Parts: sequence; C-alpha cells; structure tokens
Amino acid sequence: MDHLGTQPLQTGRLVLRRFTVDDAEVMFGNWASDPEVTRWLRWNPHRSWVETAEYLHEVTKQYGRPDFYDWAIQVRASGVVIGSISLIRAEPDPAWAAACRKLGEAWEPGYCIGRKWWSRGYATEALCAVRDYWFDQVGGQWLCCCHANDNVASGAVMEKAGFRYHHSGVSHRFDGTEVPCRFYALLKGMNP
Repeated sequence: MDHLGTQPLQTGRLVLRRFTVDDAEVMFGNWASDPEVTRWLRWNPHRSWVETAEYLHEVTKQYGRPDFYDWAIQVRASGVVIGSISLIRAEPDPAWAAACRKLGEAWEPGYCIGRKWWSRGYATEALCAVRDYWFDQVGGQWLCCCHANDNVASGAVMEKAGFRYHHSGVSHRFDGTEVPCRFYALLKGMNP
C-alpha cells in the first residue's frame, strides 16, 4: 500500500477536494450545524461557524500527511460544497482481526451530506470515488465501514457501493458513547 493522501477526485457530478478554512461558513450552514445530519455522526453539531473554522484549520494542517484522507464534496455544476467524506483507521474490532492479519490494517470511510441534498445519490457517488481511489491508486486491499442500526439510509449507500454486511457490534462517538451498529466490508476485486 502506498499512501497518497487527499488527492482531488472527480465523478460525473462531483469534485472531491481538500477543504480550506474558507469553507467554514458553507460547511456550518449546509451540514455541520444540522442536528438531523449529525445525529448519526461521531461528533456533535457545531454551535457556530467559528467552531467549524477551528475544525477546518486543524484539518488543513493534516493535509501534508500521506495517510490523511478528508475531502470536501462539491457539486461540479454549482460549485456548492454539500458534505464531506474521509478515510480513517478503523476502531479496533475483534471481528476484523482475521482480515487485518491477512489483508492489512482496517480503514473506514465516513461521509455526510447536507439534508438539502439527501436522496440524490451524491453520498454513493462520493463513496464509490473514494473506494476506487483506495483500491486503484493507494493499493489498499480492503475497507470496512459501519452505520448506526437506525441509520438505514447509510447502509443503503454502503450496499450500493459494493459493501457487504459482516456483523453487528458497537462503535463509539468521539465522546465515548457506544452506538449499536451494523458493520460492512469490501475486498479489492469484489464486484461492486
């Protein structure tokens, strides 16, 4: 595997690019402040665009790392940033132990889209772009992901991108709160 970091990606309708601090007001307004969007995420809604700017300042400092992956999701036609997608090292999970021994470290995509753009296929399109980048450019052998049991829409996105249900378990929000989840995996070469 050859980590390449957050490189620009394009799909038919989207541009996936690095965030800048200038994205703070749009990120705050389009999804980071919305409790309906963030209720399934590991972090709480932002209270102000300043909090979002502070977060993006920290993100932009990480872009020099080859193992850091965090993209803004931008609609090509309008130029509007509507969400984010990232790849992070997965939480340790005994259910992944055999796969990690055979295929290497577990990496997990995470994504969110502003509510105004739900049900248009944008999350699936972004996830497929990141999946292909991971397998074809970075050389990763597999990906895992999970969604809160009640967030069935996210499970549908994962399945459309080729991920298959593996097991049920618990993930954690950044504050340590346990969240019952369904876990999925995708191996390189599996037919999405």
